[in-house]
Amino acid sequence: MESKKEFFLECYKLGIIKFGRFTLKSGIESPFYVDLRPLASDPKILKNLANYLLEMLPLDNFDLICGVPYAALPMATAMSLESYIPLIIKRKEAKNYGTKKLIEGIYQKGQNCLLVEDVITSGKSLIETIAEVEQEDLKVADIVVVLDREQGGKQLLESKGYKVHTLFNISEVCEILQENGELSDEEVKRIQDFLQGNHIQFEEKTRLSYQEKFENAQHSVSKKLLETALAKKSNLIASADVTTTQELLDLAEKVGPHVIALKTHIDILSDFEYEKTIPPLKALAAKHNFLLMEDRKFADIGNTQELQFTSGVFKITDWADFVTSQVIGGFESLDCFKNVGVVAIIGMSSKGTLTTNSYREEALKVVLSHPNVIGGVSQNELPEEILLFTPGVNLADSGDGKGQQYNTPEHVFKTLHTDFIIVGRGIYKSENPAEAAITYKNEGWNAYLSSLEKKAIQN
Repeated sequence: MESKKEFFLECYKLGIIKFGRFTLKSGIESPFYVDLRPLASDPKILKNLANYLLEMLPLDNFDLICGVPYAALPMATAMSLESYIPLIIKRKEAKNYGTKKLIEGIYQKGQNCLLVEDVITSGKSLIETIAEVEQEDLKVADIVVVLDREQGGKQLLESKGYKVHTLFNISEVCEILQENGELSDEEVKRIQDFLQGNHIQFEEKTRLSYQEKFENAQHSVSKKLLETALAKKSNLIASADVTTTQELLDLAEKVGPHVIALKTHIDILSDFEYEKTIPPLKALAAKHNFLLMEDRKFADIGNTQELQFTSGVFKITDWADFVTSQVIGGFESLDCFKNVGVVAIIGMSSKGTLTTNSYREEALKVVLSHPNVIGGVSQNELPEEILLFTPGVNLADSGDGKGQQYNTPEHVFKTLHTDFIIVGRGIYKSENPAEAAITYKNEGWNAYLSSLEKKAIQN
């Protein structure tokens, strides 16, 4: 292929950028107007454009490609043909007949989707598209853009944790055209002045610190968790998915000094006996200052949940500091958890989970209004007033082949703004669980401290 500069000049001959005075959709008068749709009419240019865009990307990261309607659709199609990565098509709006689908094509929940955009200005259309794609339970992490107008959209998306790859920006384009005699110094100066005066403004906002959340917390368990996090400089919850009492107690002894809570599945213990299991476990929790989280994931009517919580051989109410519960039973199903905190299951980390966007919205209404709920398990950012517990955290940042999708501590604090990380196999399956716990404790704490730095949001 020709050089990037030569390639742009070939594109420019198709009239993709015009200079003068143009009123944009926002009502702002701009000294230039960009329309990349003519590129689709030149097969050679479109093919070369696809390859330039693909060269910038880590292609192994993507299962699907999707273009933002309409100008980016042919670009995304060309990229799919060149890379053999499957294409899905997003409609501008869903049909009101037939399947009424917004996303067309063959895909599976949990797949990673690359978004393709022709021009980025404010980033608004991309944010809307991301939400619609993620509503289909697809993941979006990377966006590739042909031209950045340098008016703040790229920075907005990056502040939200997305990776934005741009082939050209308007300053680079103006420099090429000026060198080629297509733009005068005066025109370039006018464009530069416009960009400086019409950059999207951002206000600075910081996430609440653990201390601030502690001061605002209403539930005693929330306060205890946050107090423990501050005292131990840890946000780590270790998942003890072991099957014998001795394994459970051994793990608690090894990781106890480094965690704020130990997450149990008490009903998977093959040799559970209350007196041999619970008193020693509680003693270790007191010794090492951590809470006990029973990951029961209650999911029934209130009366049944109350019996499961208070009765039977496990007597969870006697020893757990907080429990997990689905919210599928509705608001009143959570009333029985009076002496513990409830972490509601809003979203799960397994591939193909049925906790869709619409389910999450309804679940969140219950979570925000029920006095027993201290937070939620979710793969999405939650409102600051509740605590976010993020499972599936692993430094390997890959799946396990059984549908489990992992996130790194850095990712979940930067992108999801989580409060606590839950680590399972990364600790209890390691050769040295104590050393692994220390590693995750330090990684999680450093990620939390980094997340306290000011993050940009659109004003």
